Amino acid sequence: MNRSLVSVSAGCLLLAAGCANPFVARPEDFAQRVPAERLRAVANADFAPYRKPASPEPPPLKGRFEGVESHALTLEEARASALAHNLDLKVALVGPSIAAEQVRVEEARFESAFTLRARSLDLNQPTASELASAQNQVLSIEPGVRIPLRTGGSASVNLPLSRAENNNRFSTLNPAFSTDLQFSISHPLLRNAGRRTSTAPIRIAGYNRQASEAQTKLEVIRQLAAVDRAYWRLVAARQALDVSQRQYELAREQEGRAERRVKAGQAAEVELVRAQAGVAQRLESIILAENGVLTQQRELKRIVNLPGLTIDTRTMVLPSSPPDPVEYEFDRDRLIADAVGNRMELLELELRLAADAATIAVNRNQALPLLSLEYVYRINGLGASTQDSFRQVEGNRFEDWELGLNAEVPIGNEAARARVRESMLRRMQRLSTRDARRQAITQEVLQAIDQIDASWQRIVAARQSVVLTTRLLEAEQRQFDVGVRTSTDVLDAAASLADAQLQEIRALADYQIAQVDLAFSTGTLLGSARVEFEPPAAPPGDAPTPPERIEPRGNSR
Repeated sequence: MNRSLVSVSAGCLLLAAGCANPFVARPEDFAQRVPAERLRAVANADFAPYRKPASPEPPPLKGRFEGVESHALTLEEARASALAHNLDLKVALVGPSIAAEQVRVEEARFESAFTLRARSLDLNQPTASELASAQNQVLSIEPGVRIPLRTGGSASVNLPLSRAENNNRFSTLNPAFSTDLQFSISHPLLRNAGRRTSTAPIRIAGYNRQASEAQTKLEVIRQLAAVDRAYWRLVAARQALDVSQRQYELAREQEGRAERRVKAGQAAEVELVRAQAGVAQRLESIILAENGVLTQQRELKRIVNLPGLTIDTRTMVLPSSPPDPVEYEFDRDRLIADAVGNRMELLELELRLAADAATIAVNRNQALPLLSLEYVYRINGLGASTQDSFRQVEGNRFEDWELGLNAEVPIGNEAARARVRESMLRRMQRLSTRDARRQAITQEVLQAIDQIDASWQRIVAARQSVVLTTRLLEAEQRQFDVGVRTSTDVLDAAASLADAQLQEIRALADYQIAQVDLAFSTGTLLGSARVEFEPPAAPPGDAPTPPERIEPRGNSR
């Protein structure tokens, strides 16, 4: 009855250790449920609360940027802010830290472990002989240390201790205490054997870590190049706005000249109407140009993410780094060689190929039969007390050893062979990808060089066109003053000047962006400042686990 009570108590303790009632599901076992309406229903957009009351007369037009705070920003400041605050970069910089932890995980496979096994047996069995005991009580504890070997096997040292008591009246020692000192080693001979195979996961994780760092560097280059492109596009948008505003001023001046000539009776009233129509047309150009400035400015704010100048602020960005176009004569072969040596995509592929080679070797090893050698050496001790058993072990009077060989030969082994073929095909695929990537990089470099050359020629042609159309506008204005030309002719000449100026602006912006593209295609960045970055440090291993949560739903109608 006492033994039954002890057994029931032990079972209850085991159930309590595994939490109450382990056979029944509880709410915390499942993921948090999102309301079905939020997942399956789409709300209607309601803009009625934002509707402005209609006015009987159209409101006067005013500049959208009047009274808005502005912030001067150099290209170097934009790059530095993007490197420090860009959200995409913050995401990318975590990648190498994650990969570094995976390397530590693989290295930890060879850490030694302390093992402990404790058992309590209470046996009550019928026997057919008085020489055998019917009731046995055994209490054993076995501490030990397991040491993984970098050659694929494992060694262990154990110290089994036990106390045995029975109801056999012929037992010499009752209770009997035994102590053994045991050394054992188990080592594979074919599958999983060898240092190269055993440490392959560490090498593969190391290659993956470096590939992650290459991806991060590529993302840094991509984001900083995006800063340059957005910066020069904003410069072009603001210059285009200046052109539109200048065109509006020219149209107003033409309106004044036409009004004076009509009042003097030197021209028909239709000239004034033509000039007023030209003024109205220029207003639309200003509105579109202002919207273009806001669009490009918002893109630059997003990439730079400067505190106090985030995407939701109304502060205007004033680019203060002017373009400085100069003519270049590039050595194409040298730039292509630099691109092949610097591009992180190719370095990443080389690292992946190295990992593929290690994976192929591991998979070939896994296709071998399993053959392992096991050896155990044991020093035995027995006595009426624990001290007696330890003294017997110390005397080393009783020792034994075991030598075993285990074999397992798969029949067919098709899965292992398929894994070998799959890993080889993946390496072949990546080799083809590397060749294609080299070809694409060469194409990018040559196209960027051609774009720089073409943009320089466009700048030269546009500047000449601006000079000529400026002279044409001045001539048309003089001809209008003497009554030879109409307001339409003057406004057309002004529009031609605006087109030439916009062409020059676009050519300048494209020239700066083409230089950015050429630097990006060679795996470098423009600018004299050296760019350095560090992945964030991993949190401590004992940091509390963040709670599972679902972000609250925003307000909706």
